[in-house]
Amino acid sequence: MSVARDHRVLVFAPIGRDGPASAELFRSSGLEATICESLPALLAEMPSGVGAVFLAEEGIFGQDTAALAEWIERQPPWSDLPFIILTSHREQPAVVAWRRGIVDLLRNVSLVERPVQPMTLASAVRSAMRARRRQYELRALLEARERAAQELETLVAERTQALEEANRQLRIEMDERARVEETLRQAQKIEAIGQLTGGVAHDFNNLLMVISGGLEVLDRQADPDRRRRIMQGMTQAAQRGASLTRQLLAFSRRQKLHPEPVEIALQIGGMRELLDRSLRGDVHVEFDFPDSLWPIEVDPGELELVILNLAVNARDAMPSGGTITVRGENLSAIKDEQLDGDFVRLSVIDTGVGMSEETLSHVFEPFFTTKDIGKGSGLGLAQVHGFATQSRGTARIKSQVGHGTSVELYLPRSQNRPTRARHLIDLDKARPKRSSNGQILLVEDDDEVAALVSEMLDQLGYEVTHAASGAAALGALADGRPVDLVLSDIMMPGGMNGVELAREIGKRRSDVPVLLTSGYSEGAVRNAEAAGIQILQKPFQIAELAAALDAARSIFRSGNASKRSSGA
Repeated sequence: MSVARDHRVLVFAPIGRDGPASAELFRSSGLEATICESLPALLAEMPSGVGAVFLAEEGIFGQDTAALAEWIERQPPWSDLPFIILTSHREQPAVVAWRRGIVDLLRNVSLVERPVQPMTLASAVRSAMRARRRQYELRALLEARERAAQELETLVAERTQALEEANRQLRIEMDERARVEETLRQAQKIEAIGQLTGGVAHDFNNLLMVISGGLEVLDRQADPDRRRRIMQGMTQAAQRGASLTRQLLAFSRRQKLHPEPVEIALQIGGMRELLDRSLRGDVHVEFDFPDSLWPIEVDPGELELVILNLAVNARDAMPSGGTITVRGENLSAIKDEQLDGDFVRLSVIDTGVGMSEETLSHVFEPFFTTKDIGKGSGLGLAQVHGFATQSRGTARIKSQVGHGTSVELYLPRSQNRPTRARHLIDLDKARPKRSSNGQILLVEDDDEVAALVSEMLDQLGYEVTHAASGAAALGALADGRPVDLVLSDIMMPGGMNGVELAREIGKRRSDVPVLLTSGYSEGAVRNAEAAGIQILQKPFQIAELAAALDAARSIFRSGNASKRSSGA
């Protein structure tokens, strides 16, 4: 389609000289005109370009105009081809009705009635051509917009491809960085494990030396006072070993905590005597707890151990004496990378020698210590950090050389009312008592542990039957012997652990309660708690064993009573 053809007039006036005369008039007015001899010829010319169509009504009267109507209907949105129709004087109803129909069919129509002046006809055609030129201008704008859209789409596609390539390169770099960071973390883990292994081996070898050496010396020592001192040293070594294990679990955040609402002033205020005994006479402790201090949600026993640990650290940082301040402060609506909500800041502040920036950057690392060999394990602050984090808070430290240190625990506020303070470290422990308390089936695969626990149970007045595996325990129960309680280790060889044994006992002997002991096995402990089975953590002392046995039997009896009442 050429631009010249877009501005021509197609003439269809097949009767008489209307066609040639009209074409000559249009040409003399500066318009290009093409004469079409028939309606099909007109339809053939129109797709090649047309500015306007001049029709004599008698040329199309009675003709089949379906093809023409279809062409008009298929025009693009910008096009509305103008038609000029030369009409006659006939006003018969049929002609008038046909004329209305043809106007509706052609849509953009100008009617010119005979006789018509040449100037009037030429003016009508030029007016139609001007309207058509505006349509062509609109077509040009639409085509330009389409080209711009296509160019923009192409540009977007190119930019998208470039961004995808940049993102691909970025992902490659991120993956490489993640790989390098993981490699670095693994190297740091290996280094930490090396420190951990060396520290644990050193501390436990010292403890084992005290215990094994003490046992050897006991056989050769007859003096009761010296034997008692040796026994006390061995007991302290065992307690230090238990404390070190607890610190390791707290550092790894796998120590099982039992959080509950705690009122700080009562809980820590009740430690006054313990702190006084643990610190030197030239070290003074001050408590600063406002009356409005919120309760917190923590494990009260572990909180006491943390405070005692921090107090001992503060004492060691003040070789010439000084003051330790334990302070509590309410902090509402904290929001940072580690905390979100209401917290209590519990600070242990000393007036000691302080720490350098280099030391501060390592204080929470396992087995990092500035103390002399044998004076500290390096797990104290790691345990503090592990406890705070596992309690849904965090631990932070501030220090300056020569100006003391402040260790800050951020612990979550409790919305519940605290019960009375319960102290893990009791200065007046209950003494074990001997009585005829019943029959215990002890399930323990370690012969030395079994012998020791059997002796403890004997001291508590129980008669003991020992089984080395879950299968052996089930066999002992099957022979009908009386058993008042089964005391079993959680982890045992032979394919059946303590939790599975307890479930099997529940099926076979529902009248026998079960108490499990655990050194540490997170999965099994979790399963036992889910099943409602009581657990006693190793290592334990006789008083703790006695209390756990009484609690297990009491809980078992109350549970059976509830079942009977609900069944009734």
